[in-house]
Amino acid sequence: MFRHLVLFKLNEGVKPDDARVEAGEAAFAALAGRIDDVKFWEQGWNVSDRPIAYDFAINSAFEDAEALKRYVEHPEHQAAAALWREFATWIVADYAF
Repeated sequence: MFRHLVLFKLNEGVKPDDARVEAGEAAFAALAGRIDDVKFWEQGWNVSDRPIAYDFAINSAFEDAEALKRYVEHPEHQAAAALWREFATWIVADYAF
């Protein structure tokens, strides 16, 4: 199994209730039900007030590296990521477990 972790930092001045952010959150939430390779999915907003904390996280799992690759290249994933490019930056960690 492969874990795919993504941590998002909203751009300066962007808030979670911004319509663009809400659309981006909904687009990612829909992926688990639309892409068969997704074996596990959770996403949520940070509750920590630590200055090093990121704002939003996605934790997902895939059967193998090829399934993860198909997910990353899937048109719906690409469309969701494109929404987030407008208002956030992110970091990714992929690992086998």
